[in-house]
Amino acid sequence: MQLDGEMAMAVLPANRKIILQDLREVTGSDQVKFVAEEDFKKKFPDCETGAMPPFGNLYGMEVYAAAALGENEQIAFNAGSHTEVIKLAYADFQRLVKPKVVSFTT
Repeated sequence: MQLDGEMAMAVLPANRKIILQDLREVTGSDQVKFVAEEDFKKKFPDCETGAMPPFGNLYGMEVYAAAALGENEQIAFNAGSHTEVIKLAYADFQRLVKPKVVSFTT
């Protein structure tokens, strides 16, 4: 996604949807929009398209984690490919990524 023209990453449970208006409000952004997957791919040259791990901080992006994600003891996500998955304690994800935890999902 883009927040006022800067690429950022939103991390949320797979069964949730982003509410752009809520994301705009909690980030204080004037403009929030989705980015084409091909543009996102440019930031993650070592990953398969659509399989980017939630470590946007390693790629120079702010990471926003949905508050609902913290309701899980563990999270699972693609490890840069469509065939490999990483399972990680949410507390470790939070410690490593230091995402901004906000409410922006339904």
